[in-house]
Amino acid sequence: MNIEDLTPPERRLWEAFPKGEPVDLSSGDPAYDDLARADHWGHERTVRAEVLVALLVGAVEPQPGQVAAVRLAGARVTGSLNLGHAEVHVPLALTGCSFDEAPHLYWASMNSVHLMRCRLPGLIASGTRVDGHLWLEGSRISGGLWLDGANITGILNMSGVQLINPGGDALLADRLAVEANVYCDQGFTASGEVRLPGARVGGQLIFRGARLHNPSGAALYASRLDVAANVFCDGGFTAEGEVRLRGARVGGYLSLVGAKLSAPQSTALNADDLAVETDVYCSDGFSAVGAVSFAGARVMGQLSLRGALLRNEHGTALSVQRLQAEELLLRTAEPIRGIADLSYARINLLRDDAASWPERLQLDGLQYETLDPPLTARERLDWLHRDTDGYAPQPYERLAQTYRALGLDSDGRSVLLAKARDRRATQSLPRKIIGWLQDVLVGYGYRPFRAASWLVGLLAFGTIVFSLEQPAILNEDDHPHFNAFFYTLDLILPIGNLGQEGLFAPKGIYQWIANFIVAAGLILGLTVAAGATRALSRE
Repeated sequence: MNIEDLTPPERRLWEAFPKGEPVDLSSGDPAYDDLARADHWGHERTVRAEVLVALLVGAVEPQPGQVAAVRLAGARVTGSLNLGHAEVHVPLALTGCSFDEAPHLYWASMNSVHLMRCRLPGLIASGTRVDGHLWLEGSRISGGLWLDGANITGILNMSGVQLINPGGDALLADRLAVEANVYCDQGFTASGEVRLPGARVGGQLIFRGARLHNPSGAALYASRLDVAANVFCDGGFTAEGEVRLRGARVGGYLSLVGAKLSAPQSTALNADDLAVETDVYCSDGFSAVGAVSFAGARVMGQLSLRGALLRNEHGTALSVQRLQAEELLLRTAEPIRGIADLSYARINLLRDDAASWPERLQLDGLQYETLDPPLTARERLDWLHRDTDGYAPQPYERLAQTYRALGLDSDGRSVLLAKARDRRATQSLPRKIIGWLQDVLVGYGYRPFRAASWLVGLLAFGTIVFSLEQPAILNEDDHPHFNAFFYTLDLILPIGNLGQEGLFAPKGIYQWIANFIVAAGLILGLTVAAGATRALSRE
């Protein structure tokens, strides 16, 4: 490039480059310097993109002892800044500049790039390697920011960035690799899809206070994302459209405290198969319109939904199916509006609140070691009866086992009795009749001392019957004294002899009554003995 062809502002930049000195073309008038008026800036503020390219690829040698750099502020950049596949060894720092065309940095090797508070109709940096920071703070980028396959050894700073590409990719960062932190905070907004599938972040990923808008699809698509430290989607984070974290891995904790997610008739948060090394916080004002799913997720610490608002009336509002977590804190601000699916989850400690139970649950296969609070069997049975899939034996067995582990045997038996009764409703009519008799007589064996009441009634019945109709004496030569009470008691007792049963023999219908008393006494007596044995063994 011939230096004689340069305009005055370009010549200033050319001469400042060897020492890395900044060139500021702004007027000092905030109204005139507004990037929205960049089309009205004159030649005194215009720099051709080809001049920037020439400087960046070595048209001018650095001054010995100085760090050469392109440092420009307040300029309108015309033409195409095309550095595709270029080797750039000097920093590029543009502040408050407006681009007529989207810069092309694809597969370039850059030193460090600062495009702060700039206005760009797009930025294509697919496959770019930046040995340093990529700083886009406060910039407005329409038409899409492409960072797919890029590699940044320092920080990616998009604080305050506005990405505008409705219906398309606002940020395309598939397989992006950043060795330090990624900042999408301090007013970061995106209209269009933010894509981070397969991206790797060596530090923290910060979406604190970000506002994402793509209601027709995914607001944040970050499946298989790998973050070495923490992920922050809190501090006023909002997303209109799905947030997809399926198969993502977080080396620290995931914070969605106070986040507002909205994807009606769809999945507001898809965190299926997510792996988090510590805790997940969907709490303290977190709200989701649409499904929230942690199916198959693995959380080494706590998954907290304390104070959350979940709503998906026509389907599953919360799914933790097959979740593995040390603790699940399920104390939402109000009852979950929709189905809560806890089936086949494995949780060490389940903390919930009866006041926030959803009307519909799925509990089959749920495994837990401890419930907090345990509540009474009556209250917990109400919890089980909310299962939309109807009767399944496993939830009753798991709850009874938990009560027994806590030493609450009576509550455990109440649960197992409820299990037998609910199972009866699914059986054929003959089995229902048999089951009803078992329930009435001995509570399916879980109320053994109910049999004692029947024994007393049986004794009273026999005493009355045989008082009215004394059995015949077996040996006419003897004249024993007959006692209806002791005779009936002798019939009832399966062992021992009170001296009455062997001396008298009823006839006709009374013989049938005596036989009934003998059989019933045997069955009821064994039931009472079994219950007493269990009670003594527990003592």
